[in-house]
Amino acid sequence: MYRIFLSIMMVFLVNCCSTGKNQVKRIPVARAGNVSLFYDEIPDQIKSSLSPVDSAALIQNYINNWAKRELMYQKAEANLSPDLRNDIEKQLGETRRNLVVYEYQRMMMLQKMDTTITPEELETYYRSNESSFILTSNIVKALFIKVPVETPDMYKIRTLSRSGSQKDFQELESICYQFAEKFDDFNEEWITMDRLSFELKVEIGNQENFLKRTTFYETTDSVSVFMITINDYRLRGTLAPFEYVSDDIKRILWNNRRIEFIQALENGIYNEALKENDFKIY
Repeated sequence: MYRIFLSIMMVFLVNCCSTGKNQVKRIPVARAGNVSLFYDEIPDQIKSSLSPVDSAALIQNYINNWAKRELMYQKAEANLSPDLRNDIEKQLGETRRNLVVYEYQRMMMLQKMDTTITPEELETYYRSNESSFILTSNIVKALFIKVPVETPDMYKIRTLSRSGSQKDFQELESICYQFAEKFDDFNEEWITMDRLSFELKVEIGNQENFLKRTTFYETTDSVSVFMITINDYRLRGTLAPFEYVSDDIKRILWNNRRIEFIQALENGIYNEALKENDFKIY
């Protein structure tokens, strides 16, 4: 394999010297059927391996894989029926057409489509489509704490986590940074009760009753103590809070705007073709 690498490199250098700086002759390194593989077609990361031995091995492996794919392709092409080859050509043509159209639409959207969605638009859509935003899961705003069972001042952690004052929260935060395995208020965002149950490693049977009667809950296993403080909740079957669905609304509005832009683009091109007499129905 090392000799293969040296042979390729020597031929490459000879051709570079003999053809001048600006005209490097392409060097064939393998042939499969009626197709040749050239040295410049081998990816640079394979040719520039750490050592000549490694590079030779990688080049040999690349050549073998290339030959297998190329020979399989040639065998398949020679044995497929004309009808199948025609179907493939049609599919390739349709795929190319779709890709060209997609890239043009994307380019025009980047250049001309207004992507700004105002808070007022989000709020208006939310109020106009409240029936679409009914919760299918119970959601909460909660503080979750997981500490080792031997943590000192456990009573203080419990007391501070139940307090609603910012000062107590900062003190709690300081203690938990020292001792807690996990301390998370989920960025004060809404999360599903199922996710909180997963963090607790406890299956809560009747979540609705639990949320109605619980603001603080503690459980333990052999190594850790788990505490949650429920700051707010919404039950399934009720209207989702605006902030919980605002990202979904943004995606809906953006997608609607994208569809409208593409339709307007298509209609504009169509009407221009009619005007310029570039489209006729016979």
